[in-house]
Order: sequence, then C-alpha cells, then structure tokens
Amino acid sequence: MLTEAKILTALRDCYDPELPCNIVDLGLVRAIAITPDRDAPGSGIPGVPEKHHVQIDIILTHPGEDAEAQLRAQIANRLAGLETVSQTTVTIQTEPLWSPVHITSAGRRILGLDGNPSLIQIR
Repeated sequence: MLTEAKILTALRDCYDPELPCNIVDLGLVRAIAITPDRDAPGSGIPGVPEKHHVQIDIILTHPGEDAEAQLRAQIANRLAGLETVSQTTVTIQTEPLWSPVHITSAGRRILGLDGNPSLIQIR
C-alpha cells in the first residue's frame, strides 16, 4: 500500500539544486496527495497492484526556472521507481516563501548547522 511515509522516504533521494540537502529535510515538501488511478494499465486485474496518482506541492529555496525544472524531474523520476505510482504531478507553490526555519533537525545536522557555535542556530 502506498503511503505518505513511503513517498517521503523516496523523496529523501531528491536534492535541492543549491543546498546539499534533500528536499524533505529542507522543508520544501508542503503537501502530498495520493489518489487511486482507476485508468492505469492493469487496473481491476486480480494480482496487479493498485496504481496511484501522486500530487506533490513544494516550495523552492531559490526561485528560478532551472531549479524548478530540476526538482520536477528529480521528483517524477524518483517516484516513477515506485511500483504503485502511475503518475506524478508536481506543483510549485510561491507562498509561503522558503526560509531556514523550515529545515528539520535532521537537515540542520546534514548541513552542519547543529553543534557548531560559530553558526547561527536555526530553530
């Protein structure tokens, strides 16, 4: 069964074009919607896993066409590797703007922001 947790795990393989951290721990993923895809090939055939359409809403750390295209491609390619995903739609939200307060504690560790007294701690 496809869950939001499985999608978030997969999205940890997608990295921001500007910062050396995955999009989940940077706090770029704003919403995930999973809906059954009744028109997917094999739907309704016994033994064939149910396919889903996944809608991902994200924000960008640095707005720009190149960053947007790169993130869309990374997300679509990564989720295409999940057997039960038939289609992925990525929507770029312009509000709220991304800021370092969106970074998770794991993201702060990845970026070296925790435990370094010379850096401003982000909470």
